[in-house]
Amino acid sequence: MILITGGMGFIGLHTARRFLDVGEDVVLTSFRTRREPSFLADALGTRAQVASLDVTDRAAVLDVVRQHKPSGIVHLAVPALAGVSPFDEYRTNTQGLINVLEAAAEVGCQRLSIASSIAVYSGLPAGPFQEATALPVASTNATEAYKKAEEVLSLFVARQRQLDVRCLRLAGIYGPLYHSMANLPSKLCHAAVRGTPPDLGPGRYGGPPRAGDAQDFCYVRDCAAGIQLVHQSSRLQHTIYNIGAGRATTYGELTEAVNAACPGTPIELPPGSAPNARPSPYLDISRAHEDAGYSPAYDIARGVADYTAWLRDNPQ
Repeated sequence: MILITGGMGFIGLHTARRFLDVGEDVVLTSFRTRREPSFLADALGTRAQVASLDVTDRAAVLDVVRQHKPSGIVHLAVPALAGVSPFDEYRTNTQGLINVLEAAAEVGCQRLSIASSIAVYSGLPAGPFQEATALPVASTNATEAYKKAEEVLSLFVARQRQLDVRCLRLAGIYGPLYHSMANLPSKLCHAAVRGTPPDLGPGRYGGPPRAGDAQDFCYVRDCAAGIQLVHQSSRLQHTIYNIGAGRATTYGELTEAVNAACPGTPIELPPGSAPNARPSPYLDISRAHEDAGYSPAYDIARGVADYTAWLRDNPQ
């Protein structure tokens, strides 16, 4: 059995489906939100159980882990915080990680996989981003700072307690059940399905998104596959793995894919790239491929087509 903290989240639900498809039962933790998508309907209440859990509550985390005795834990939970100080934000995120590490050690969990982020590479001038690259101590955003700190902490504890801990640096993930409009694929796909102009706002480089800007956009089903493959591989040679598309998709390519999937209201972006755009801003996924057999199945055209089809059937 695999315990997925944050299992009712966007990535967590798809990761649960992936584990189910390879024969594993799962426990999904839920804090304030419970979602039951159609693609889990056949398993919820049987092979997929739901446990209410606040990962910042040490006693509650220990209780859930003791009750279910999972063979593995995938830690995806990220407490939703808004309007709090950086002290409270860091304290909350770190406490949840510490609780999961402690619980995993107590029950002798075979492997603990912890979600990190492509954001840890924000201080590098160019990609492709490789796991062995030394990262700067200084950080430019909260996610970058917290994820770097959590990697250091979790891998240190792993050595002290003989835990098998792997950190998974996830790319920009998009697809069904993404619940905010923070990433560009979701903004464009939702607008295209509705037949309305997208509300683009400032892009990742400060100004409006441009056709030549690029990012590692990974479809959520590929992300889930990568998490499962790395988590269950017996051939891992490293403690940190990138999981993404393994290529930089330009915003122009993304727009073409959206217009092909929803031709009614064409979307256009201004040409060129932002002056401060980084070259080759994508994850090198060769480690995950070599050690776990991970190869993304969805290019941007297939991912967008699948996403927009899902949105038509499941309006958000």
